[in-house]
Amino acid sequence: MTRSLKKGLYVDERLIQKIKNKKPGDRAPIKTWSRASVISPEMIGFTFAVHNGKIFVSVLVNEEMVGHRLGEFSPTRKFTRHGGKMQKEIEMAAKQKEVEASKAAKTSPASK
Repeated sequence: MTRSLKKGLYVDERLIQKIKNKKPGDRAPIKTWSRASVISPEMIGFTFAVHNGKIFVSVLVNEEMVGHRLGEFSPTRKFTRHGGKMQKEIEMAAKQKEVEASKAAKTSPASK
């Protein structure tokens, strides 16, 4: 556990102030760099723009997110894909099969 129970959960004070100044129906995102801040019940319904190191990712808070941290919903790494040359060959073969199947589907109804 990263924080002891006697200290309580970490919620950034500036975020609480920004939430108090906004109306609940306001959809304008609240910009924050505080990825370690825990989502509290007061944050439900608000949109946060959480910084991931490069851009701000929009996060709409709902009930299931309470207790998690803001940074969990703003990934810092972009997954491209696994593989290299072999993976590319497999994908090309699958694409070729798909093209052939679509050509076969087009020609079979026309011949009937």
